[in-house]
Amino acid sequence: MAVTPAATSIVSMAVTSSFFSCVLSSLPMAVTMPMIHLLIFVFALATLSPSSAYDRLSKPLVGDDGRIYVCSNKKLFAFESNGSISWTMHIDYKCNVAVAPVHGGFGKIYLIADNRILMVKLENSGTSEPVAELFFGPGPGQQVETEIIGLSVSTVTSTVFINIKNRGLFAYKSHGRLLWSIGPVLYKFGYHQGCRKNITDCSFASVPVLDQCEGSIYISNTEGQLYCLSIRGRHFRWIQDFSYLDRNFTITAGNNGRLYVTVPVRALLLALDVFSGNVLWQRSIGPLSKADSVPVVDSNGWVSIGSLDGFLYSFSPTGDLKKFSRRNTDNYVIQVGSFLDCSGFAVYTSQIEMEGKVSHTAGEFATVSAIRPKVALLTMLVPATGSIYWSENNPGQLTTSLSKSDLSQFLVDEEILLAFLAASKTGNLLQCRTTGQKLASSCSQARTKLVSIYTGNERVIALFLLFESTVLAILIGLVRFCCSFWAKKKLQDQGLGSFLAKRCSLQLKKKALDRTITELERKATEEAADREVLDKLVDMSKEREGIQRKLSTTYSLGRDKSDSHARSILPLQTGKTKSYSFQGTRGKNMTMFHTMSDTSSSESSYEGETSMLGNKDSSTKAKTKALMMEDSSSSSSS
Repeated sequence: MAVTPAATSIVSMAVTSSFFSCVLSSLPMAVTMPMIHLLIFVFALATLSPSSAYDRLSKPLVGDDGRIYVCSNKKLFAFESNGSISWTMHIDYKCNVAVAPVHGGFGKIYLIADNRILMVKLENSGTSEPVAELFFGPGPGQQVETEIIGLSVSTVTSTVFINIKNRGLFAYKSHGRLLWSIGPVLYKFGYHQGCRKNITDCSFASVPVLDQCEGSIYISNTEGQLYCLSIRGRHFRWIQDFSYLDRNFTITAGNNGRLYVTVPVRALLLALDVFSGNVLWQRSIGPLSKADSVPVVDSNGWVSIGSLDGFLYSFSPTGDLKKFSRRNTDNYVIQVGSFLDCSGFAVYTSQIEMEGKVSHTAGEFATVSAIRPKVALLTMLVPATGSIYWSENNPGQLTTSLSKSDLSQFLVDEEILLAFLAASKTGNLLQCRTTGQKLASSCSQARTKLVSIYTGNERVIALFLLFESTVLAILIGLVRFCCSFWAKKKLQDQGLGSFLAKRCSLQLKKKALDRTITELERKATEEAADREVLDKLVDMSKEREGIQRKLSTTYSLGRDKSDSHARSILPLQTGKTKSYSFQGTRGKNMTMFHTMSDTSSSESSYEGETSMLGNKDSSTKAKTKALMMEDSSSSSSS
């Protein structure tokens, strides 16, 4: 696809009110719903003559680079903010003027043409010219069997979401790989979700709307139900039924924890909680001009929408209303949506003064009729504060300068004009911010809420979580033991079975020693024990201590470390005195001393000192009993 140079021919003209053409039409409504007559304005910035033909531009996209991207017939245009054409690209398909190009991030935009999706790379590597590629749909000359309702792009996950009529919602990566697809009915556990009243003829009917903060997609079906889906998987977060209001409504993501639903035939605006889908508040607005009217949400969280009654309705995040109008609304209407400025806090809006306007209500029917527009009043204001930064009548200085630019070759409606106002920063005294900064500001307004994941018997859930935690703890212990066991060098060549068998035999031997030592300790505390018994007690205590060290966790895992609080008897010998320390069966600590003489004929003498500590009861005092036995022959000789 080649890029043609910007057109250089400029048609000079003077803008007057005769350049406006008004078409009065009506929107078919059900008998029980209000009726709203539509006002569709198209005004040209060039002199119209019976032989003149001007191309109509699509809905505009204001890019991050400050350019305005629109398509017409088989061409894609990039306009500078002053109305001059930066570049023109020829495409092989006729674009859909009812759908604006979509920002794709990383220098890409997507547009719908002849029920195909084209991906345009604005900055192609190796060349300064943009390049268009067929992203979805059949090639040139092939028959199209599907109808594309709309698309949206997640710049965070580089995913393109496409709603195909009677087919469902499809998610593609930016390189073209299909991630998942889903229809309006999801079967789960034998039950179906969505399309409760009519499964056969039910299908997705709206453009998929993306919430960049919550990572959710919102889409409606033909039965008046609203779906919330995750951008990462094919499951429904919640479904709300608004068929009691109307089956046709529009969706606007607030990116602030709220989702806005507009019901044109009811002239209603609803704010929903994005976590649960519950309605936070519902407000009435004036009659709307189109069935696809959508509000605009600024970075302060205020949502604004214009009405045929001439007022701009602005609601705070809590639903407080402010109505704005620069003139007496008797002969004024607002028929196109507002545009955000580069800061994200202000909006550009347009009021049209009519030569005559009639409004009346008959029962449930509201009728607004008007004829011959005279002048447009363009305004920039901040809804949160009510401050008006700029205002100008059209024709005026701005439209006069645009009439001398390349834009004069096309039919331009109010929506195109507001896009150029926003891109040129006309009358804007606020500091511009990037898309990421504006998104971060609005996302911070969303309140984090706890969402219940489990439903049902809470006691059963608690027991299940306890069992799950216990199993996890056991597995962690086993893994740790096995890792430590095999890390021990001296056990690397042995099997786990022989190691465990050895530990079992040591435990049996330790139990036998415990019984024998306990019996000897009991005898030693109740009656005088000879030296042979004490020596045997010492040997058995040493043997038990060795077994305990081998059975300890630290030793068996390769870190040989003995217990510092051993209960065994430790013999101490200094000079001619030898002592034995052990704990009795009644929780007593006992020390026995044995002193040996230098002569062979002397008898053995024992010196014992028993220190009995009381039990844990604080009322029992410590008692000490000392027993000294000396040989009379030894004492006389000394």
